[in-house]
Amino acid sequence: MSIQEYAEELRSEREHIAGLYARLDAERARVVKEYRAALRDHGGTAVERDVAVRALARETTRLDVADNGLCFGRLDSTSGERTYIGRIGIFDEDDDYAPLLVDWRAPAARPFYTATGANPENMRRRRHFHTRGRAITGFTDEVLGRPGEDAHGDAALLAAVNAPRGEGMRDIVATIQAEQDEIIRLDHPGVVVIEGGPGTGKTVVALHRVAYLLYTKRERMERHGVLVVGPNPAFLDHISRVLPSLGETDVVFMTTGDLVPGLHVTAEDTPEAAKAKGSLGILDVLAAAIADRQRLPEEPLEIELEDVTVRIDAETAEWARQEARDTGLPHNEARATFVEIVTYVLTERAVARIGRGWLTREDEQTWAQLKAEVLDELHANDAFHAALDELWPVLTPEGLLASLYSSRERLRAAGADEALYRAQGDAWTVSDVPLLDELVDMLGSAGPSQESTERARQREAEYAQGVMEILHTERHDLMDDEDHLLAQDLLDAADLAERFVERDTRTLAERAAADRDWTYRHVVVDEAQELSEMDWRVLMRRCPNRSFTVVGDLAQRRSPAGARSWSAVLDRYVPGRWVYRSLSVNYRTPAEIMEVAGALLAEFAPGAEVPESVRSCGVRPWSRRVTEDELPAAVEEFTREEADRDGTSVVIGPADVPGAVPPPETKGLEFDAVLVVEPERILADGPRGAADLYVALTRATQRLGVLHRGPLPQVLAGLAEVERV
Repeated sequence: MSIQEYAEELRSEREHIAGLYARLDAERARVVKEYRAALRDHGGTAVERDVAVRALARETTRLDVADNGLCFGRLDSTSGERTYIGRIGIFDEDDDYAPLLVDWRAPAARPFYTATGANPENMRRRRHFHTRGRAITGFTDEVLGRPGEDAHGDAALLAAVNAPRGEGMRDIVATIQAEQDEIIRLDHPGVVVIEGGPGTGKTVVALHRVAYLLYTKRERMERHGVLVVGPNPAFLDHISRVLPSLGETDVVFMTTGDLVPGLHVTAEDTPEAAKAKGSLGILDVLAAAIADRQRLPEEPLEIELEDVTVRIDAETAEWARQEARDTGLPHNEARATFVEIVTYVLTERAVARIGRGWLTREDEQTWAQLKAEVLDELHANDAFHAALDELWPVLTPEGLLASLYSSRERLRAAGADEALYRAQGDAWTVSDVPLLDELVDMLGSAGPSQESTERARQREAEYAQGVMEILHTERHDLMDDEDHLLAQDLLDAADLAERFVERDTRTLAERAAADRDWTYRHVVVDEAQELSEMDWRVLMRRCPNRSFTVVGDLAQRRSPAGARSWSAVLDRYVPGRWVYRSLSVNYRTPAEIMEVAGALLAEFAPGAEVPESVRSCGVRPWSRRVTEDELPAAVEEFTREEADRDGTSVVIGPADVPGAVPPPETKGLEFDAVLVVEPERILADGPRGAADLYVALTRATQRLGVLHRGPLPQVLAGLAEVERV
C-alpha cells in the first residue's frame, strides 16, 4: 500500500468510526434520559423501580467505558465481508439490527484473536487500529494465509508490550493472543486453573474471562456478582481498572485479609505459625478450644433465691452440657439447651425444697405457681446468669481466638502448636482470617435472636397502627366529602411500617463486600499457590456452585502453607470438575532478563518450565557491588535517572532498605525499570527467599539492575558487573 493509498484508507476508517461514535452518543443520551426518568418515577413497587434504576445505571457505565478506543480492529473475510471489532456491540436498528460493531466477546469476533497464517479461518486480513481516546492515529494490517508467519510477532502486540507502563494494568482486548483467547472463552462450569510463569498474562486473561462470562451468562451472574482475590492491596489497585474498562462493575476485589467484613489485615505470621494455622488440622484445635470453654464447676455454684439456695453441681452441668452438645448446633445456639436443662433442674429442686412437708404433686396449680415464681427469680438473678456465663459463655470468634493465643495453658488444652502463642492475642494476621471466618459457623450467632427481631418488627407495626388511627380522625372532618381520598384508603399499618424501612441504595459490590454470608456466582483467585487449606475453605463457602478461575504459578510459591499441587487443593472440593491450562509465552519480561531469572528458577525449582519471552529489549541486566555507605547514593541515582524517562520504576529489596519495596508486595505488578537491592539477603530466607528474588527479578519490562553489598550469588552470574551505572 502506497503512502497515498494509506492516507486515503485512514481517512475512510476515521469517517466510519466517527459514525460509530455518533451512534454511541445517541444511545448514551437515550439511556441517560431514561435513567433520570427512572429516578423520578414513583410508579410500580420499590423493588421494580430499584431493578430498573440499577439496570439503566449499568448500561450507562457500559456506554461510558466504550468511549475510549470504541473500535480497535477490523476483519476482512475471503468473501469480502468486513467486520469491525470493538469494546461493545452496536447494531443498526433501521437494517434489521445488522451488526455495525461486534463486541470482542461475541463468537463473530473470535477469528480476530485466533486466525493465523497457518490457519486463517477464512479471513484474508486483520487490521489493528491505533487509537488515542476517540482519535484514530493509524492502523496496521496483517495479511493472513501465510503459513510462515510468526505467531507472536505481529506489530500490534509488540507495540503494546514495548509501550511504557502507566498506572494500573491495561486491558488487552486489542491484542489477545490465541492461547489466551482459548482460555478466556473456555466453557467449563467448574474450576479452571491457569498456570503460567512471570509475564505470561495469566492475571489479565483471568479478568477478561470474567468479562466474557458476564457477557455470556449475565442473567445467572449479575445478581450475585464476582469476587476477585489477590495477594495484596497494591496488586488489587493495579488490576482494578481492567474490568471497569470492559464495562463490568459488579465485582468485589479483596485480599485474603479482607474476607471477614470489618477486618482489613495485612500482617503475616512466622512461617511456623502460618503453616499450623493454614492446615486443616487447625479445625480440631478450634473445636477443642470451644469445648474447653464448656466447663463443669469444680465446686457447686450457689444461687441464693428469696426462700431457698440452689446449687449448680458438676453432675447437673455435665447433663446439661451433653444435651447441648448432642443438639449438633453451634456453640452459642446450643447454649439455649444448656440453660434450659440447668434452669429445669434448679427450678424443680427449689420448688421441692420450698414445698417440703406441705406440697404434693397432685396440687398442680400451686406447683405451677411456685415454678413460675422461681423462674422469675432465676431470670432476674445476677449470680445465676454469671454462673451460666462461666459454664457456657456466649463466645465471639475474636474473643475465643484472642484468649486462645494469649494463653499457653489453653493452647495445650486444645492440642495446639506452641508457635501460635502470642501475648497480644488479637494482633490479627492474614492467617487468622480464615480461622475467624470458620468460627462464625462453629460458634453461631451471638446477636439478637429471631424472636427478638420479630418483636422489634411487631413494635414497628404497632407504631404504624397508631399513626393510622390518628389519620383516621381526619375522616370525621371530611365525612361530607365522599371523593376525598385518605391515607388509610391506600395502605394498611403493615404497608406503612414497611415504608419506614431504610432502603439499601448500595451497589451490588458494596453490599456483597459487607455481607459475610453473601455468595458469589464466580470467584477469581490470583497468586493461588499462596493460599492455605483454610483459605480455600473460606472461598468455597463464598461460592457454593464452585465456579472458579484459579491463577498461579507453583514455582513461585513462598508460603509454607501454600499449594504444592493443584490436585491436592481442588480434588477435595471439585473432584473431576476442574481443568488445567497453561500459558507458555512471556509477553512482559524480555529475553535478556528472563535468562537471568531462569537460572535462579532452575536452582530452586528444578523441572519448572521457563516461559518463552516474545521479545528482546537490547539492554543487558547489570549488577554493581557497593559499600554500605555507597548504597543510598546508588539507589538515589537510579531513581533520579528513571524519573527522567517515560514509564514506571521501582526499588525492590529487604524491608529495612530505605526506599525499597519488599518483594511480596510487588507480586503481579510490572514496571519499566527495576532495581533489586541486596539479593544475597533476600536469598538468605531459604526457599521463600528464592521465590521472593524470582518475583523481584521478573517485574521489569525493559531494564533491570542489581546492587549488592556482599558477594553476588552464584545464580546471578549472568548479570553484567559494572563499576558505575
